[in-house]
Amino acid sequence: MSAAVDPSDVTIREADEGDIPGIRGVFQAVYGEEYPYQGFFDDAWLKRAVFTDDIMMLVALGADGSTVIGTASVMFNVGGYSDLVGELGRLAVHPDARGLGVANLLMEARLDRIGHRIHVGMVENRAVHSRSQRVSASHGFSPVGFLPLKFEFHGRESIALFARHFGDALELRRNHPRLVPEASPLAHLVLDGSGIRPDAIVDEESEPYPADGEFDLEALGEGGLPALLRIERGRVSRREVFGPIRLQYGFFRLATKHASYLVARHRAGGEARGGIAGAIGFIRDDEEHALRVFEIVCQTERAIHFLLRALLERADREWGTVYVEVDVSGHAPRMQRTLLELGFLPAAFVPAMVFADVERLDVVKMVRIAAPLRLGEIDLIPSMEAVAEQVLAGFRRQEVLPRIAAAVRGLEVFAGLNAEQETRVAGLCRVAEFDDGVELFARGDPARDMYLVIEGEVAISLDGRRVGTVAAGEGVGEIGLITGEPRSATATAVGRVVVADLSADHLAELRRRRPDIAVRLYRNIAVGLGRKLQRTDGAAASD
Repeated sequence: MSAAVDPSDVTIREADEGDIPGIRGVFQAVYGEEYPYQGFFDDAWLKRAVFTDDIMMLVALGADGSTVIGTASVMFNVGGYSDLVGELGRLAVHPDARGLGVANLLMEARLDRIGHRIHVGMVENRAVHSRSQRVSASHGFSPVGFLPLKFEFHGRESIALFARHFGDALELRRNHPRLVPEASPLAHLVLDGSGIRPDAIVDEESEPYPADGEFDLEALGEGGLPALLRIERGRVSRREVFGPIRLQYGFFRLATKHASYLVARHRAGGEARGGIAGAIGFIRDDEEHALRVFEIVCQTERAIHFLLRALLERADREWGTVYVEVDVSGHAPRMQRTLLELGFLPAAFVPAMVFADVERLDVVKMVRIAAPLRLGEIDLIPSMEAVAEQVLAGFRRQEVLPRIAAAVRGLEVFAGLNAEQETRVAGLCRVAEFDDGVELFARGDPARDMYLVIEGEVAISLDGRRVGTVAAGEGVGEIGLITGEPRSATATAVGRVVVADLSADHLAELRRRRPDIAVRLYRNIAVGLGRKLQRTDGAAASD
């Protein structure tokens, strides 16, 4: 292919069968022969993509009117048929034609052709470089999420997720989603960035679905479909999990989409004598080591937690699944809370993503990762950086949450908290590391944090003289955090130190949202302060 390409000579049109060799050539030039998705180089796969009604594929042609220098597609089956969601994917420009605006021409051509066909357009941009992100942002797409380690390329890569609304999508949006506190900051960030007034309601009260249900588990057979459809008929207005297919599509179409269901049956002799209690639908991708839950249909809420847990156990034990994704309604805080308990975290918030009855509902994309959070090199545009940091903060906390919870459990200041309360406090803490000799704080500094030492030890000094040491499992700075008075001593790392940092702002949040925890903390700190005041040896307090 010649490197001399004039953008004014570029022609954009829908692909036909004669373009297949050129499309394959662009993919090979862009992704390399070692690209793990060899289907993109397969003529049969490309032919299906060109001719199927579920995909629109465009090509950019050079000055000769026949040489393919770029390609882009839109997939219309990423949501249910009534959801009117399209995914703008696989925009690739031959390296010889880069920097000439071909990508922008392809994006504009896609938007011209799809604006009347969809309500929500989504773009999954690779996070390893910002080129495609800039194209998305320049065409009105807003950052809505960051999906860590979603795809398997030469290693696992993360996705920067963008979305844009068309037509009357936002006029049909149901206002005031009800979100668990863990999802609320991301939702408000996305709504504000999308030009929508942040209106999410934080739901602290909703309990997760009960975890004590016990059922027999089996794969769905064709004979079980009618029973599930009867359950589904009564659950249409209460859908909480969404995906591209549903039971109503029929057993054959489910099979062609590689969709599977696990079915929970009441145990023989129980209340329903072996009848179906519910089912969970999912799509498994063994090449990606990924799994997507697209539907949960249950006769009793006691089957919900059971089915989710059973699926995750199989994913971990039998399939080696690394990445699991669930699209859950922004108006279903119980399902959100249940997923949090099972290790999922909010990774994206898409306003008005799905259509239900007569309105469009916001969706929280919740993700569970069964691998260390090793992101590698990422290159994000500024607007996506803020979203990514909000998402990743939760995953980083999750990685160290067991250590934080163990540290909390051993401290007097947290005595008397139950397991749920300990986990809640641990989830508010930020992990920080200090090298040898670095001060955590100095005498006279404002007291805005307390630290729980997870690893290493901290020396406490007064006027240059060491007066004490705080070891792993102990706290430092709790008195100043409560009183607000300046630090009375200096705290310095001895060797490498890892701490959990609980800020005054997070303590205030606990006081406002969970007074049961805050009252216990204040009482314990008051007892500790009394003990320190009774000391007569002149040793400095821990802060």
